[in-house]
Formats: sequence, C-alpha cells, structure tokens
Amino acid sequence: MKKISKNEITVVVLAGGKASRMEGEDKGLIVFRELPLIAHVVNVVKPKVSQILISANRNIEEYANFGKVIRDDLKGFQGPLAGISKALKVCSTPYLLVLPCDSPLVDASLIDSLIEKMEVSKVDICVAHDGSIMHATFALMKTKLEKSLEEFLEEGGRKMALWYRQQSLERIDVSSHLEVLTNINRPEDFNL
Repeated sequence: MKKISKNEITVVVLAGGKASRMEGEDKGLIVFRELPLIAHVVNVVKPKVSQILISANRNIEEYANFGKVIRDDLKGFQGPLAGISKALKVCSTPYLLVLPCDSPLVDASLIDSLIEKMEVSKVDICVAHDGSIMHATFALMKTKLEKSLEEFLEEGGRKMALWYRQQSLERIDVSSHLEVLTNINRPEDFNL
C-alpha cells in the first residue's frame, strides 16, 4: 500500500456556477453559520492538501482570500468539469481532490476515506456514493487524467458521472453519514 501525503494532493473547490437557484448570488460567498460557505470547506480541507485552488468565474478578489483562483478555459458556465479540467492543467501534484463550495458539512473523515481508498486501489478516481447515486463533486483523482478530460470536453461532454465511468473508478459509501454531502442550493436550505 502506498501512503499518499498531503504534499501529493491539490484541492480544487468548485465555485464557478451561475447560482441560478440563489437568485444569482454567488453561492460560495453566502454566509452560513457566520462564515461564507466556501470557508467551511476550505477550513476542513486545508490540513489535508498542499495547495488550494478555487475554480471561480466571478468575484475573483473575494475568492482569492481562500486559495489560488483559477478560471475555466471554456467560455460561459460549462459546468464543474470545466473547472476540474483547468485544475488538472495547473496542478503540480499527482492527485487532485475535488470538492463543491456549497457543502459546508463536509468533514475530514470523508476526505480521509477518499485518500485511503486511493491508497489501497489501483483506480484513477475515488468518488463519494450515497448508496444509490454517485456524488461526483466529492472525488479524488489522479492528475494524469488531464488529457482524457480535455478530449471529453472537446467532444461536447459535460456530465461528470459519464466521464468518471469512462475511467477506472472506486466508490466510497457514505450512506451512514449522508449529511456530509448536504448541498445548499436554495435560500431555504440555509435553515439547516
């Protein structure tokens, strides 16, 4: 078994969406329990990684307070894979951890589970699974997938799960603690 150290992992926090269900307000910067949503994620992941990338397409200066901001190479809001693709291109570590900016209940045990599964398997992607569906924005992948993702996007692909299934894949069962996957998508979700 190969141990993966924090020096081998970069994280990309996905914050590049349109926030259409949030009346256009930038989700990652909305305050939840006294901190911007993205701060909850960054605070949990910071001890686990060597570099923090924030995939954002607006409010660049605000997001720069949480990590190095990267912008999609694809124009418009092309979805999370565009942010992951850019992160794979600028990442200098062998592994890229992917997390969403709008899941403030993510915890260290989920991140540890992804890393531990990658250590013991020979797969290219480890992803969270709730017992019935894959949660593709919670994943650890090998950065050697850069070319594969670039080709998928060039062919018009945008669905994360579809691209993931084209790779060697391992799922992490989080059905016993589903709260870590909680997404804040609408204003009423802030009442958690």
